[in-house]
Amino acid sequence: MSRPLLFLDVDGPLNPWAAQPERRPGGYTTIRASPHPGRALRVWLNPAHGPALLGLGYELCWATTWMDAANRWIAPVVGLPELPYVDFGAGLFALRPDGVHWKTEAIVAYAAGRPFAWVDDEQSEADTEYVRAEHPGPALLHHVDPRVGLRESDFAALARFAGSVAP
Repeated sequence: MSRPLLFLDVDGPLNPWAAQPERRPGGYTTIRASPHPGRALRVWLNPAHGPALLGLGYELCWATTWMDAANRWIAPVVGLPELPYVDFGAGLFALRPDGVHWKTEAIVAYAAGRPFAWVDDEQSEADTEYVRAEHPGPALLHHVDPRVGLRESDFAALARFAGSVAP
């Protein structure tokens, strides 16, 4: 059995976009990124996050609107190698009548039954129910507060889950 997957969102977990605009969190650096043509964003990133994520025992994968752009803009700043990403294709931002987040179905398909954790700031109970119904393996949907980003308690929860499904 391989390591569990860890699906990483950028905005919220790695970039605490909802923090007060004039108050960059401690340990973070500021970059100006253009993941989408013609749109520059202020992004706060913590260089300690990459090594911490790599030490958790997961196979990392981007699950973000940044898709492959996360490898150019985010990975080098936080100390991650180039990672695979979920290609949301036509499902990008598609609203569902059942309230399931537009990322959820693609993440479950990408996982293909493997254990996974998913860090994001937009999951709901509808996503948890969808994953329980459609994914045969263990899964952790871990909500991260977009005002503070990933914290020690988040890393501890991810480590516990990885330990519980370790090969």
